[in-house]
Amino acid sequence: MDLSWLFLLLFLGDSLLVNVSGNIVFPVQHKFKGRERNLSALKAHDVRRHGRFLFDIDLELGGNGQPSETGLYFAKLGLGSPPKDYYVQVDTGSDILWVNCVGCKSCPKKSGLGLDLTLYDPKSSSTSSLVACDQAFCTSTYNGQLTGCRPDVLCQYEVVYGDGSSTSGYFVNDNVQFDQVTGNLQTAPGNGSIIFGCGAKQSGELGTSSEALDGILGFGQANSSMLSQLASAGKVKKIFAHCLDNVNGGGIFAIGEVVKPKVNTTPLVPNQAHYNVVLKEIEVGGDNLSLPSDVFDNGFRKGTIIDSGTTLAYLPQVVYGDLMSKILSQQPGLKLRTVEQQFSCFQYNSGNVDDGFPTVKFYFEGSLSLMVYPHEYLFQISVSNNDNVWCFGWQNGGDQTKDGKDITLLGDLVLSNKLVLYDLEQQTIGWTEYNCSSSIKVKDNSGVAYSVGAHNLSSASTLIIGRKLTFLLLVIATLLSFIN
Repeated sequence: MDLSWLFLLLFLGDSLLVNVSGNIVFPVQHKFKGRERNLSALKAHDVRRHGRFLFDIDLELGGNGQPSETGLYFAKLGLGSPPKDYYVQVDTGSDILWVNCVGCKSCPKKSGLGLDLTLYDPKSSSTSSLVACDQAFCTSTYNGQLTGCRPDVLCQYEVVYGDGSSTSGYFVNDNVQFDQVTGNLQTAPGNGSIIFGCGAKQSGELGTSSEALDGILGFGQANSSMLSQLASAGKVKKIFAHCLDNVNGGGIFAIGEVVKPKVNTTPLVPNQAHYNVVLKEIEVGGDNLSLPSDVFDNGFRKGTIIDSGTTLAYLPQVVYGDLMSKILSQQPGLKLRTVEQQFSCFQYNSGNVDDGFPTVKFYFEGSLSLMVYPHEYLFQISVSNNDNVWCFGWQNGGDQTKDGKDITLLGDLVLSNKLVLYDLEQQTIGWTEYNCSSSIKVKDNSGVAYSVGAHNLSSASTLIIGRKLTFLLLVIATLLSFIN
């Protein structure tokens, strides 16, 4: 389930407040590659979806970035002392790490993903401690101590999804183990102490066995994220990057300062719940679209969302219409048909789509651009044993929000085969076209740079999981971030 469309509700008793506020490697596996899915499932995947030595972390990736196959990624990390392995979804749009715990109500006991699930037990770890409501982590999350708090009352959490599923529990403090980069394509075990959620009750899809994982690992910007906690402890820099390979599968995910390749960046829009940037204009086949100046700045939803957890690309209605008209003008004889009442598809027997369709180029603040080739915004499906049917990955963002407003979001469709860098210290994000089956270089604070290579975990080849959060929930979460 994708948490790019997630907001965190932390509660205590009857009190409620919405908080929208070195180099390391983890083994990560892709959830969708190689499993047959229909287009409705693909769309649902998006709609129901966000003085110390510094070292780097390498997060091993698996899977495939093709729009008809892609999904989210999950990592294996160790928790507790002695450490036990847990499979958690990696999500760039949410903040906290949480795992299912012993005594949990409706927690899945098995997974259809080919994984052995493990319930975390604080009592079985010699380094665990419970987090009380009067401790600094809890009070800072609540922006103060809540009424009724006592030293013996635990700091609780609840995450609610747009499809009605949810997870709730309490926070614990324990060791986390990961793969620390120690040399070129080499790692060694590393660890740190973090606060994460201990899931006590699950509902909806989180409680099913067919798509179950041990929990979620959020890579959002909040202080409660594992990335922020490790950075605050001086373990890592608050910088990470991913490169999703939809040619060979797998890719690269690393925490640390990337020094090669060089990446041009654009500023993040401040005070947003997600990774938002300022989109200035769009060019189709060398011609600029004539668009209203404020089309990408819709009220409290500032800017364009960059979300590697979403598969397709969503544009405001006026942008979507002009974009499609400009693309189709180069193929006047093309006969479109609607597949599954939502995808514009066509039969194409004229060779390479890159030769028959125009490129689309996005221009952002700070002279950063993003080139999208036809083979990236078009994807093939099989209809009645015909493999020459292609569909557009562009979607009308106005159809995705129940409040009737447009949304601009760029997902894996345009981010695959590019190194995407999130620099939260400089509050920038950037990308460059890159061979995601190769390697990148990350530097620690001693000035030494090491290579971090691509991974393609074979055990991910038959995995599938859906994202559950709706665009409406994103709107609500973003609005509440301004209210608070």
